[in-house]
Order: sequence, then C-alpha cells, then structure tokens
Amino acid sequence: MSATGRRQAAFFDLDKTIIAKSSALAFNRKFQAGGLISRRVMLRGAYAQFMYLVGGADHDQMEKLRAFMSELVKGWPVATVQDIVRDTLHNIVDPMVYDEAVSLIEEHHAAGRDVIIVSTSGAELVEPIGTMLGADHVVATRLKVEDGKYTGDIEYYAYGPHKASAVRQLAEERGYDLTQCYAYSDSITDAPMLGAVGHGYAVNPDKELRKLAIKEGWPVLVFSKPVALQRRMNLPPAKPTLAALAVGGAVALGGAIVVNHRRNRTV
Repeated sequence: MSATGRRQAAFFDLDKTIIAKSSALAFNRKFQAGGLISRRVMLRGAYAQFMYLVGGADHDQMEKLRAFMSELVKGWPVATVQDIVRDTLHNIVDPMVYDEAVSLIEEHHAAGRDVIIVSTSGAELVEPIGTMLGADHVVATRLKVEDGKYTGDIEYYAYGPHKASAVRQLAEERGYDLTQCYAYSDSITDAPMLGAVGHGYAVNPDKELRKLAIKEGWPVLVFSKPVALQRRMNLPPAKPTLAALAVGGAVALGGAIVVNHRRNRTV
C-alpha cells in the first residue's frame, strides 16, 4: 500500500528485461529441427534475433519480417499451439530468465505489490511465462482467431503507447497509485509505460532509452545473469517435450507473434 492507502504494482516488460532473448524467436532452432522450416528460414530468424539483441532493427526490417511470419502462422490451430507451448516452455525459456529480474519480482511481492508482465509478444507465450514466474497478471498481444485457427491479424496490440494505456486502465480497475508504482523495460518503445509510473527503470537499455533515462532521471539497471528458474523458485516439474514436429508448431506462432506486432517502432 502507498501512503494514500492505495495498492501498488510493478510492471515488467518481458524480452531483455525478464528474459535474455526474444521469448518468441527463442524457439527457432526447435522449429528447424522439426523440419517445418528450411535452414534458410531458421537463419533468417536467427538474424532477427541478433538485430533485436543489439537494438539495430529498424521499422522497415521488422515490417518485412512481420509480413513473412504472418503468412507462416496463418491457419495454425490455437489449441495445438497452446499445448505445445505449455509442454516446451520450461526447456526453452527457463534457462534464459535473468536472476536479477527474479530477485526484483520476489522483492516486489514481498513488499505487497502486484507483479504484472506487459509484453508485445503473444498471449499464448506470455501467459504461461507469467504463470511460471508467479506474476499476478499479464498484458500481451492477442492474435485474431477464426474457427479455432489464427488468421495472422492482430486483435489487440500490446506495443508502445498501448502498454501505457493498459497500465493506466489496470490502475483504474485495481486502484493502483501510479505515482508509487514501478516499471521496467529495455526499449525506447516502452518509454510511455516508464513515464506512466512514479518509478521507471531502464533495464539493459537500447541507446535511445539510455539517453532518455538520463534526461528523465530513470535509474539504469544491468541484468547479466541468466539462471535456471527451477533453481530459484519452487516450480512444478517441467513436462517432457513433444515430438520434434509438434515443437516446430510453437515456433511458427512464436516468430509470427514477435514480428507481427512490432509495428511502428516509434514512441
């Protein structure tokens, strides 16, 4: 509770803030191993991952990749994708979680604050990750579904200013005192979210966010210690992975989610 008696929350971006890579593109190697994409396509995803990590992918590059992956994901059954992500999540994402982020999540919970993940990646990926981390709520991009299958279109886009709007809406619905809330992100596109709370933090920031953080007085944090989450938290045992073919299906959705929704990379 804040001094006014209102609730508090900590809002976390996911990729490069809680986990060390893109949550969606991390599945590319499994996708290629399942034989559902060629080595050329897998390498294209690896290139996108590299550009994402160094912060050099511009709007045009992301838009081309978005269009390509949008076609790839179209028609995948929602139920199948959800099952695959659930069965492979621990093996793919667990080792990439930042130890520093886990500590922050634990500290905020200990202080009585809700922990909320706000991510541009798709809900099918972010919601299980949120459960794995003990988050109280998740805001994520949602893909349009017709007849139980993805169309490749966007129903809700959790990106840039939309993240800040989601934070404000949650504050209104749940009674958060935003002046006493916290937010963490690595990307300049999340500047509106960081500015929506009283305590914004730049985590492993890209160049533009680092400049803005200095201007706004936001502390800069460096997370550098990926850790196996099961060593840090009391988690249920991971399910065995499905056959390689099934694993590949999750990657198709994952890649599409991350590139299909990084449109208009402006604040």
